Amino acid sequence: MLQFVDEVVQKQTGDHLDDLEKAVLKGIWQGQTYNQIADECGYNSPNYIGDISRKLFKIISEQLGEDINKSNFCWTLERVVNSPQFVSLTNTEINWCHVYPNHHINQVNEEIINNQSPSHDLALSPKITQFYGRETELQTLSDWLINQNTHLISILGLPGIGKTTLVKKFIDLNLQQFDVFIWKNIKLSDSLDMILKEILTFTNFEHTENNKLTQLLRSLTQKRYLIILDDIQEIFISGQVAGQYKPEYKDYKTFFTKMIEIEHQSSLILISQEQCQEMLCLDEKLYSVKCLELEGLNNTEILRNLGLKNEETWSKLIDLYAGNPAYLKDIANLIKNIFQNEVADFLSEEFLLTENIKYQLSELFNRLSTIEKQIVLKISESNQLLTREDLKEKLSYLSSMELINGLHSLKKRYLVTSVEGDKKLFNLSPVFREYVKIKS
Repeated sequence: MLQFVDEVVQKQTGDHLDDLEKAVLKGIWQGQTYNQIADECGYNSPNYIGDISRKLFKIISEQLGEDINKSNFCWTLERVVNSPQFVSLTNTEINWCHVYPNHHINQVNEEIINNQSPSHDLALSPKITQFYGRETELQTLSDWLINQNTHLISILGLPGIGKTTLVKKFIDLNLQQFDVFIWKNIKLSDSLDMILKEILTFTNFEHTENNKLTQLLRSLTQKRYLIILDDIQEIFISGQVAGQYKPEYKDYKTFFTKMIEIEHQSSLILISQEQCQEMLCLDEKLYSVKCLELEGLNNTEILRNLGLKNEETWSKLIDLYAGNPAYLKDIANLIKNIFQNEVADFLSEEFLLTENIKYQLSELFNRLSTIEKQIVLKISESNQLLTREDLKEKLSYLSSMELINGLHSLKKRYLVTSVEGDKKLFNLSPVFREYVKIKS
């Protein structure tokens, strides 16, 4: 692999790979994270390692005519280097890839081409035009789904944080790993019964109108499915603590539980702003279940591509809006249209929330229970972080159980953050804090 990439880079730049570049490529090939590569190479900053890898990916992509990144580097290089066009550049065929240890990529592609039955129902999935960071999260998903065959995975986080985009990116990079892909959105589906019927019909699985769940579960043992259900929070009740099922959607709970309990070779991904109760009660060491919680991105590329100025201020802008890609794109458009791309001028104003951001936050706020609203209002009034004892004093009319359950629910919604110390301190993100102040 190194010999091949060295030839490609030398052809593009006139220079051979240096020792650090070789070490970075070797680490990526072996499935290491940027942190692990940085530690082995004696560097404190994984960002520097990431910069080197992205520079190399760009060079290789331009030479090979492939869109190469950290997640697809291994199997793309394996496929390309073994093609008749390039095989003469290496001494031997490359047939090992850490992401797909049991299949040769050309054989897998041939199987997909020869399979004439319908396999992808991705009409409701988003089209990705830009993707920033998330290499670690993509690698985690690959490990859970491909290596561990995890049956149930929750992708969790605030609206706009990139949950749906992450899952679709994983699918785009791993189309050869599953027999069937199904993407459904709860907002666009009437019921679980309708979703099950659509899946069984689409896959040509012979079925009856009764016991559709049993029939789907049986089909999951015959082919390897990856089913994605987006906007899971829609099946939960607004105005109560997080994760409480609406009466008409309790059959989803049965579906999720059976996905974990029975033996099969398929996976279900739930994309949600709230955690399911049953996910919290299961030991990941004993059950085939995982939760991936997405935080904001500390990535300036999103701002550079939008043409903003004053690069030295970008980190402050990212911190202010908690690295939420949707918020940052919205704010960047505001800066572009009103402040002539000058981030410094924008930051000199008072904290600004666009109408779109306020609308998204209003939907979150309206889902809160009365007790949760009281808690966030009190936290927003304080200029410092608060302990549970502080909140208990300020909300003396609440019982200890009400306060604890309220805080727990707010953390499951990713609206309250906590800082560990001598005592746990609770806070709101700057964006949500500002919205609550406006609301009150």
